[in-house]
Amino acid sequence: MTLDDIRAADQLLEGVARRTPMEHNRALSERAGAEVYLKCENLQRAGSFKIRGAYTRISRLSADEKARGVVAASAGNHAQGVALAAQMLGIDARIYMPLGAPMPKLAATRGYGATVEQLGTTLEECLAAAKTWAEESGATLIHPFDHPDIVAGQGTCGLEIVEQCPDVRTIIVSTGGGGLLSGVAIAAKALKPDVRVIGVQAEQAAAYPLSLRRGEPTLFENMATMADGIAVGLPGQVTFPIVRDEVDRVETVSENGLSRAALFLLERAKLVVEPAGAAAVARLIEAREQLWDGPVVAILSGGNIDPLLMLRIIRHGMTAGGRYLTVKVRVPDRPGSLARLLMDCAEADANVIDVEHLRTSDTLEVYDVDISVQLETKGPAHCEDVLRALRAKGYALLRP
Repeated sequence: MTLDDIRAADQLLEGVARRTPMEHNRALSERAGAEVYLKCENLQRAGSFKIRGAYTRISRLSADEKARGVVAASAGNHAQGVALAAQMLGIDARIYMPLGAPMPKLAATRGYGATVEQLGTTLEECLAAAKTWAEESGATLIHPFDHPDIVAGQGTCGLEIVEQCPDVRTIIVSTGGGGLLSGVAIAAKALKPDVRVIGVQAEQAAAYPLSLRRGEPTLFENMATMADGIAVGLPGQVTFPIVRDEVDRVETVSENGLSRAALFLLERAKLVVEPAGAAAVARLIEAREQLWDGPVVAILSGGNIDPLLMLRIIRHGMTAGGRYLTVKVRVPDRPGSLARLLMDCAEADANVIDVEHLRTSDTLEVYDVDISVQLETKGPAHCEDVLRALRAKGYALLRP
């Protein structure tokens, strides 16, 4: 893989993939101690960077291969990229997706004209089914990351980054199978040899750190992450050596970090980004003590998120960010006790979301009641203010 391969893909994608915007973010810049820019691939066609690699791969098939159609496996973003590319090229597409794939991703994939089959719970199960179909039908398997054309197509994002931010010193990339990370690393380092490229994975689906330690692609078992777009258990034979040789390091982020990053981008950048697409920003948020060599570009790799998951992420992110506080107190079980507690919370400028009484417990006295109150606050400092105010009024705070 060379810079020329990626430039050739870039010419192929002219008029197909969008040149996505790059936005400066002041809040992240202050956190990182360096200028931070967001490369908004969440605003790409089909909602992620995947159209770059999918179109590059499919457009280069022979006429006979195009006539037999294509097949792919994906949790959602690659599915949409393949379906859209196949539709644009007039090719039949069959996509295998996990049973838990988000409804909007399923609907969008079908909307682009692809036939969708759902099975299993992991990308690896779907990929096995896709390979079987390819063997039986003669369709061409469009791997989500492990093919030179896919890597070349994704690498065009790296070309754009260097063009849009010529002084870039650090590029942070959300990473699953490594197609985007590999392509960006090849392109960016060919143009700027001193640039640092950092991959980021969910810590509960971190196949690359494990594989890099062992020196070969190694299966990460028992994945459990909300970031379905980067939940890839096994690095590829094409992508692994590129990541090993070209990428400076691969780091991980927590589930709390992913939800906080998605919420941050929604609130502060006015951008809808799925958890997988927010991994790069999550790393910037979690690495509070790290000094970043800027300018820093964080790639927002996708924005295809189920509204139901978005609701959960907002709640989870607000909790992780100290915006929700659960207070449990023991008070006399008599009229006015609850009203007094709620009034005292209001005086502390905390908004009551939910209230629960507990009257039956072997730790309660006959005339006592435990009250659990969930509050909406303004952040960690306000949480401490609320707790301090309640203690000052004589409440015995219990562990929630």
